[in-house]
Amino acid sequence: MEKGLTFTSKDTVRVENLAKTVGSGDLEVLATPAMAALMENAAMRAVAPELPDGSTTVGAMLQLTHTRPSGMGETFTATAVLEEVDGRKLTFSLVASDSKGVIGEGKHVRYIVDRQKFMSKL
Repeated sequence: MEKGLTFTSKDTVRVENLAKTVGSGDLEVLATPAMAALMENAAMRAVAPELPDGSTTVGAMLQLTHTRPSGMGETFTATAVLEEVDGRKLTFSLVASDSKGVIGEGKHVRYIVDRQKFMSKL
């Protein structure tokens, strides 16, 4: 797997991803956990086509800032760029934006795992 793989995921601020709805706050703005989920989705999708059969990635660390609110109906995106590959460990840079600019940034670590082996740990 090579550094530089990238993917941008897109969503819209809806009732189900408001801070007030998910319980991370009491305002009708994009919830930080919803932004984080879209960031993880972008990272997962950036490398998915390059994985061996039977493998997937799982999130292990997410460090982020959420610097500006996004209101109901706003489209927001998260872009992940693979910055480092260390065996099964993948490190990504993340940027989330809406129509007004950057709303958050972060770093994310995912690990490549065998699906069946991972699920057998439940």
